[in-house]
Amino acid sequence: MAFPGLGHVAVTVTDLARSTEFYDKLFGAKAVLDEDADVFHHAVWMLDGGQLFGIHTHPKADNSVPFSELRPGLDHVGFAVANRAALEEWAKKLDDLGIAYSPIKDAPYGSGLSFRDPDNIALEFFAPPG
Repeated sequence: MAFPGLGHVAVTVTDLARSTEFYDKLFGAKAVLDEDADVFHHAVWMLDGGQLFGIHTHPKADNSVPFSELRPGLDHVGFAVANRAALEEWAKKLDDLGIAYSPIKDAPYGSGLSFRDPDNIALEFFAPPG
């Protein structure tokens, strides 16, 4: 039996309104769902390819320590792009949106363009080698 593809990713944020504005700009679309489910409030976007990306807030969240990929848990979220030229296009788009990013890093396994959301969650556009 083949292992299924990734269907969705959800990250916890400190300020739903601020993060919704950030991801609306990044994705170039409004969330398809904004729901208060009592135990959490979330907004969800449908990405090309059918995957879902969600942000959550929790009433009992511990916001005393900012996100760090150096602690156990999430390291980063990587968004697939076709090639290095697409990374260069995304660098221009991030410039237009006023989102800071690190220079494109090339490695034998592919190339990446790293940036962060308002909660310092590490995000990346990643292209395969070649």
